[in-house]
Amino acid sequence: MHSEENWDNIISPKKSLFAIDFKEIWKYRDLLIMFVKRDFVTLYKQTILGPIWFFLQPIFTTTIYVFVFGNVAKLSTDGSPKILFYMSGIILWNYFAECFNKTATVFKDNQNIFGKVYFPRLITPLSIITSSLLKLSIQFLLFLVILAYYVLFLSYQIDINIQLLLLPLLILLMAAISLGFGLIITSLTTKYRDLVFLLQFGVQLLMYATPVIYPLSSLPDKYRWIIELNPMTSIIETFRYGILGSGSFSWNNLIYTTVFAFFIVSIGTLVFNKTERKFMDTV
Repeated sequence: MHSEENWDNIISPKKSLFAIDFKEIWKYRDLLIMFVKRDFVTLYKQTILGPIWFFLQPIFTTTIYVFVFGNVAKLSTDGSPKILFYMSGIILWNYFAECFNKTATVFKDNQNIFGKVYFPRLITPLSIITSSLLKLSIQFLLFLVILAYYVLFLSYQIDINIQLLLLPLLILLMAAISLGFGLIITSLTTKYRDLVFLLQFGVQLLMYATPVIYPLSSLPDKYRWIIELNPMTSIIETFRYGILGSGSFSWNNLIYTTVFAFFIVSIGTLVFNKTERKFMDTV
């Protein structure tokens, strides 16, 4: 007679392609934290300025946007100071773009780890979302410091609206949209590596279809609906409306973005789970 064997961990196939084992992900939370720390350490490990780049990147980008789009092209900022207008769009867009770009190469970047050790594969993209969120928090504090400077020393009157309380929802929507699209792209790149080369260009092009460098109100009515189809539009417009009082706010557009985010993250999870089962056979 053999005694019954007690296993510490049992790995079984998913019953559904839409299944997300949150209990298992929580069990591996220490690994998630380790990946987040790894992303922070390796990103600026061999740089002279280190984490200071968290502040310098949005400052440099904002300065260029103020000169090119504000002073040369003279694009409208809806009455807001140019620095505040551009930075408010940049910090949100950077979060979305970074999550999207890094999630879109998860399979390619981690194929050695995936082939040797078992852990919930969603841990990796979730660590990207989390580490990028920490970076967003730091840059948001920088934005608040500059906003405070305008209020205290330049007598700028801000019109904060209650929609600012929607900021956690806006961040969640950005994370869901970038995660959903990223999971789809990374699943496709296991077979079609060309998508990696188009990714950076596509994300950069998408920025110009998002009111980062211009307000939605500056667009002609006959073209505005096209930009409103971009789910990132309502996120950035809502944030600016809440914290600067400029821009526009629409519950319909925000509900559309919420539905879109839920849809795309569901499709991304489906494609990711399907690809995960045979990933090592295609790389």
